[in-house]
Amino acid sequence: MVPPQWSRASVVPALAVLTVALAGCAMVDRDGGSTAEGGRGTPSPVATANRVSLVQKLGDDGPLRTLSIEPDGRWECDDCAGDGVTSTGSLDAEQVQRLHGLLADPRLAQETDQARRYRASCIDALTSSLVTSTGLITSQDCPGEERPAVAGEILLLLTQATPAEPTR
Repeated sequence: MVPPQWSRASVVPALAVLTVALAGCAMVDRDGGSTAEGGRGTPSPVATANRVSLVQKLGDDGPLRTLSIEPDGRWECDDCAGDGVTSTGSLDAEQVQRLHGLLADPRLAQETDQARRYRASCIDALTSSLVTSTGLITSQDCPGEERPAVAGEILLLLTQATPAEPTR
């Protein structure tokens, strides 16, 4: 049960973070072994910095959509189109380079939920949470809400290159 002081809108980003944190338990290390399978290597700082995930949820009852992008541009998308299908693919070299540049942009640190003191404010909106090495960056597809500039570019890039959707 959700404590009464939590709004329904604030629970969605919390669920997104939990989902991504649990998914991180199966990250692949430099040696190619899964950490869940006892791999001993650790991801390089560059690889970790260039890894990004997108978690989306439409309202309170919608399915959780997850997109994971590896540093080399390979992606896996679970239920991104809301159809229950898992899709895989790769960004092209230009998209990978653009994504790495956006993830390295120093302005991204000022766009995290913590830096902006972000609070979800819409009910039944599409909530998109980017999980980066800089931190969690959440936005909602609701009237009057502006997406942070750099995170908005990342979201646009990911939704144009994969089945993930930028809006409802």
